[in-house]
Amino acid sequence: MNTQSTREQQLLSWINLNTEFSCQSLVMVSADASFRRYFRFLSGDKWIIAVDAPPQYENIAAFLNVASSYSAAGINVPKVYAYDLDLGFYCQQDFGNTLFSGQLNQQNCQQLYKQALGVIPLLQKCTSTENGPLPEYDRALVDRELAMMKDWLVEQYLELDLSNTELGVLDNALKSISEKFLAQPKVGVHRDYHSRNLMILDDEIGVIDFQDAVVGPVTYDAVSLLRDCYQRWPSQWVEAWLKDLHQEYYAKYAWADFKYWFDVTGMQRHIKVAGIFARLYIRDGKSGYLADIPRTLEYLIEAANDYPEYKKFATVICDNILPAVLAKQQGCIDA
Repeated sequence: MNTQSTREQQLLSWINLNTEFSCQSLVMVSADASFRRYFRFLSGDKWIIAVDAPPQYENIAAFLNVASSYSAAGINVPKVYAYDLDLGFYCQQDFGNTLFSGQLNQQNCQQLYKQALGVIPLLQKCTSTENGPLPEYDRALVDRELAMMKDWLVEQYLELDLSNTELGVLDNALKSISEKFLAQPKVGVHRDYHSRNLMILDDEIGVIDFQDAVVGPVTYDAVSLLRDCYQRWPSQWVEAWLKDLHQEYYAKYAWADFKYWFDVTGMQRHIKVAGIFARLYIRDGKSGYLADIPRTLEYLIEAANDYPEYKKFATVICDNILPAVLAKQQGCIDA
């Protein structure tokens, strides 16, 4: 029996022995980009979600603390019914199967994004939990994330040899992006506020996967949602949605500043995510995210090309990294 099967059996036993629920069998719902696995089971007439979150990899305490803070702020998050920090198991409310990402279309996206953007100011008020302040999105974390594209995507996945000039362009851009990212006003940040972490609940938005919440840039969650690595909409729509958000909640900041913060934050996030997608394949054997790398790099090129100080950076991505990704993926298809 492999490790995952053993964990599943332990989870089932834990539910029956240590919670108010009875469980005959577990049905896999999803396994995400982390080490968490989600199962659904029926106890009586009630569906429950059981989560396997191995404690050596996942921080259940952070999830519980943020859940309490978000709930108190009026954010619709799943109720947690039972947990065991040492084992890395918990049971939570079942929000169903209606993912935000699965419902989006050209007819309803205006209304759905308005709803989802309206939750962000509530998230931003949550800068602490009962156990103290949320972690800071500090320079050390930012710089670790910015290094991921070069380390995992360029060097390990693509095995791409960039020239010293090109490497210099990358290094200068990453340093500048880090500084501009950190200079923004700081608020509570969900950190993965995108279409696959939102649920549609009777015309309300349910929020999940928030255990990595931090205090960070004011535009971060808007970037995660509007420049979603799994969805792409016309740039004029995205700008219109962002302008509406700015006018309703952030008019104290000049629009030009807010848009610049949004674009720089988008660059930082997409640099990080491109590296994470490559790491998921190389380290964790998860190939499903490789198809999302081109979209992520296209976002990066688009944002960088809008600013003179990042045009050389955009060129390196456009002329070297993106073509190498596309060629490698085409080679895998042909093989």
